Amino acid sequence: MISIAIDAMGGDFGEKPIIEGVIEALNVKPFNAILVGETEKLKPLIPKHLEQYIQYEEANEVFSMEENATDALKRKETSIYKAIELVKNLKASAVVSAGHSGASMSLATLRLGRLQNVLRPAIATLMPNIESTTLLLDVGANTDCKSENLFQFAVMGEVYAREVMQISKPRVALLSNGEEECKGNELTKETHQLMKKIPNFIGNAEGRDIFNANVDVLVCDGFSGNVILKSCEGVAGAIFRILKADIKQNFLSKLGAVLMKPSFMRLKKKIDWQEYGGAPLLGVKGCVIISHGKSDSRAIKNAIFQAIHFNEANINEAIENELAKF
Repeated sequence: MISIAIDAMGGDFGEKPIIEGVIEALNVKPFNAILVGETEKLKPLIPKHLEQYIQYEEANEVFSMEENATDALKRKETSIYKAIELVKNLKASAVVSAGHSGASMSLATLRLGRLQNVLRPAIATLMPNIESTTLLLDVGANTDCKSENLFQFAVMGEVYAREVMQISKPRVALLSNGEEECKGNELTKETHQLMKKIPNFIGNAEGRDIFNANVDVLVCDGFSGNVILKSCEGVAGAIFRILKADIKQNFLSKLGAVLMKPSFMRLKKKIDWQEYGGAPLLGVKGCVIISHGKSDSRAIKNAIFQAIHFNEANINEAIENELAKF
């Protein structure tokens, strides 16, 4: 069975939702969970029937969200540092953390190292579209990029879509302010020419193409990707607040809402980021799944399954083989 290191202390709400997520995942599929944190706090949360799947790695410090990611390497007693070390020392195949994303990325890059030919790792996330999902990367690992970086993001994203999302020929596009080849800034134009080497490259795409199912993999720099990600989270929340306020206006609206409740629930589930669990950090040795700091147990459970699927698909080997072609 796969061993997964769980940063049990890193989330905004402490260890409880994280451990609940581990329990939910174990009730679906067994795996070896190495809980990294304060053992005395964690042990009482584990049901007796699941103890056989649990190990503990003591860590009495937490890398807080307010700290600078560049300090993560110095904080060797933190739960995220020790979780990453478990993968480095081959005691675990993956890390799942809802803690400081910058610290997770820095430690993964510096302690685990990059895959062969990878200049920079990228955080990839699934975005809902009208048919299924779109893979968007980078969403925060690299705010400033060169064309070579974006090209590699495209290759890594294409491999992930093919091997994990099971899309035989993923349509890869480059985020720009217009579909035409001449559109975009200098970085976009230069990257466009490089990405022509990728057989499944379909050209430039606009932000709306994330949601209309015209592309499978959309590539951008980490600054743009993070702005898109946070904007979409805000829009989704605002839509439901507006709907709730409108429904309360009169009896007919309330009646319609009752009749439409199943549709509303399906929509809410589809656009809920917790359904996707976390974002894989592509391009580093091992598997690192970065979850939102506000993750509930459902998000942690789904992040764990992402880690399992990542390892089952041998993504890293496939990425190295693909990059070697270029």
